[in-house]
Order: sequence, then structure tokens, then C-alpha cells
Amino acid sequence: MLIREAIAEDWPAVWPFFHEIVAAGETLTYPLDLGEDDARAWWYLAAPNRTVVAVDDAGTVLGTAKMNRNHMGNGSHIASATYLVDPEHSGRGVGRALCEYSVKWAREAGFRAMQFNAVVETNVHAVKLYESIGFDVIGTLPEGFRHPTRGYVGLHIMHLAL
Repeated sequence: MLIREAIAEDWPAVWPFFHEIVAAGETLTYPLDLGEDDARAWWYLAAPNRTVVAVDDAGTVLGTAKMNRNHMGNGSHIASATYLVDPEHSGRGVGRALCEYSVKWAREAGFRAMQFNAVVETNVHAVKLYESIGFDVIGTLPEGFRHPTRGYVGLHIMHLAL
């Protein structure tokens, strides 16, 4: 698996699983009806932030991540990231590779920590993955997320000192 900068030509491969994940409404705080043009603008970030894709040997896009400053101004020393793995390629280490890549990027860029603002507590695979990399749940917003089948569930704030 290779992780590289996302280019415009990757978007047609990213959009179908991006749309599927967002429309399902189970893991992200994005609008469920987010259109393709807005989605692309939200996902493809300008430097110094980054958007990457994970591809296999054939060039198939397996997943993607966006990495960015979590806050501006005096909070700009904290990084964040968001990950999307094509469901057809889940369970193959793509999410772990993207997360580890983003942590390395944040360290090399001089960030002091990473913070995930809204990890849905029912997204147990993501929570377990982040914890295995060293993130801690430092707080939970009770009923901060309206899950389509489980009702109101908590949103974890997760932190990793770099």
C-alpha cells in the first residue's frame, strides 16, 4: 500500500465511498445530503494542510485522509485528521496506515498534539484503532450525535500528545 498526495484525478474514486459513508450518517458529523462539489471542497485541503489517498499496487484508491490544523491562532499547534476507508477494502489495515501516516505527518510538521473532535462512541472499530495508536478519550459530549439507528449517542474527544 502506498500513501500519497491526493490529486484531482483521484476524486472520482473517492466520491462514491465518501458519499456512501456520509449518507449513512453513522460516523461523521457532515450533512447527510452533502453534494459532490461541496464534499470535494471540504476534503481537498490547501497547504499546509494535506489530503492523501492510500492506493494498492494497481493504483486502486483504498481510502483517504485529510490532515489539518485543528484550530487557528494560538491553538494552531494542535493537528487533526479525518479518515475514510472504502468499505470494500475495510479490515485490511488501510485505516491504521492512514492514521499512522497522519500522526507521523503531524510530528514532522511540528504539531504538539493531535485532537479528534468528534469520534462517535458507537464507531467502536475507530475508537479501538485510535486507542491502539496511543490516543486517549479525554471527554465525551453526551448525546452529541444523532445516530440513525441507535438514537442519541456520545461524541468522544480524543487526544494524542506528540
